[in-house]
Amino acid sequence: MTFHATISGYADPAMHAQGLYIGGKWEKGAGIPVIDPSSGAVLAEVPDASVNDALRAVDAAEAAATGWRRTPPRQRSEILRRWFQLMTQHGEELALLISLENGKALPDARGELAYAAEFFRWYAEEATRIPGEYRHTPSGAHNILVDHEPIGISVLITPWNFPAAMATRKIGPALAAGCTVILKPASETPLTAYAMARLGEEAGVPPGVVNVLTTTNPAGVTNAMLADPRVRKLSFTGSTGVGRQLLAEAAKTVVSCSMELGGNAPFVVFDDADLEAALDGAMIAKMRNAGEACTAANRFYVQAGIHDAFVNGLTARMAALKIGPGYDPATQCGPMITPRAVQKIDHLVSNAIELGARATTGGAPLVGDGYFYPPTVLDNVDVNSAIAREEIFGPVAPVYKFETEDQVIELANNTEYGLAAYVYTRDMKRAMRVGKGIETGMVGINRGLMSDPAAPFGGVKQSGLGREGGVTGILEFMEAKYFAVEF
Repeated sequence: MTFHATISGYADPAMHAQGLYIGGKWEKGAGIPVIDPSSGAVLAEVPDASVNDALRAVDAAEAAATGWRRTPPRQRSEILRRWFQLMTQHGEELALLISLENGKALPDARGELAYAAEFFRWYAEEATRIPGEYRHTPSGAHNILVDHEPIGISVLITPWNFPAAMATRKIGPALAAGCTVILKPASETPLTAYAMARLGEEAGVPPGVVNVLTTTNPAGVTNAMLADPRVRKLSFTGSTGVGRQLLAEAAKTVVSCSMELGGNAPFVVFDDADLEAALDGAMIAKMRNAGEACTAANRFYVQAGIHDAFVNGLTARMAALKIGPGYDPATQCGPMITPRAVQKIDHLVSNAIELGARATTGGAPLVGDGYFYPPTVLDNVDVNSAIAREEIFGPVAPVYKFETEDQVIELANNTEYGLAAYVYTRDMKRAMRVGKGIETGMVGINRGLMSDPAAPFGGVKQSGLGREGGVTGILEFMEAKYFAVEF
């Protein structure tokens, strides 16, 4: 009996391949194979939605919109709270499901599941704290009353790398605000999204409030929804290139957009940093989800005095990681999501080596079943190589040597992206100074992990628009309405 044949409960891929989820009903269909990247085996097939299916999802979201908008905040809060509890209750099964379709190591999958569930708990609390404002005009002529109303039907598009967390980070605030949604997950990892819908049903989400569809025609399906005047919000997480296209499409109907796009995070280590702490942080910032994260450390800038020790320490740690199927409890680095992802990583590494870089460990794809690339450290990397400019999305750590604070800030900012950055130093004044100097939306100070449901997540420059999470996240799904009141 194969490992896949022993899977049961919420971890069972077949349980979540029951059809499109529209208007609270499961609609049978097939056409999109879901692949286990650890082996290349087909886990299940999910439906391939048409443009007509997408518009029916908008119909369902519209039918549910008025009722959900009028549902008291406390009631919306309790549904989100139950959803959080159900995710926690089925946490181990859901983590295994994530690992199966995404390939990430089980510890990473468990971490994602816990993080994902927290968005429902956080927005269960924020649903009852939607802000308003009352004040007098300076002239004294009248009073200003500001309310916040749900923005309306929202299209949520999520990537494959965090199939649970990227969904809950959007669904949570949207539902808390009073919006109905259509979720389109990545076709590589749709099973987790359908599992979320099933749990939402159990938690008491009314039919049509959350709709889920998968498709091999993402542009056609999404454009059709954006062209529908009933759709008023687009929340997208994915590549900057696709984000630009969606912004152009949304502009045609003036749809409000939140965009969480690509990253090219610098990881800066000064001579006075605690070396072991910096290495601990580097492993988290680089190897969380095997580097397949927009916040992953992409460029390691290490000051000359500590450079060699850092490279040696990072090489030893990366070389010691156990590679294998994500669902193997011993695995520390799972496969990449597709063969194409491996090819891209290999191209970037090969180009860096051609320009003089040295691989101190790894440096070439692994041969055999599955889509594996080994943890890799590159030293002496040319700052003009492709790997310095492009998002790696894999377990590769390019290291660059720097001398001065001004130099490293300039290097860190030499990118179109501005999502995340990491700074390691014992001098907190320097840490804050450098953090302010680097053009990013988020900075980790002596810390390799910054994501938190209570914090605003997002970037600047070509890394996106708006923020997810925190007290501001719910406002992305609301519009301010001003009343001029005389009494």
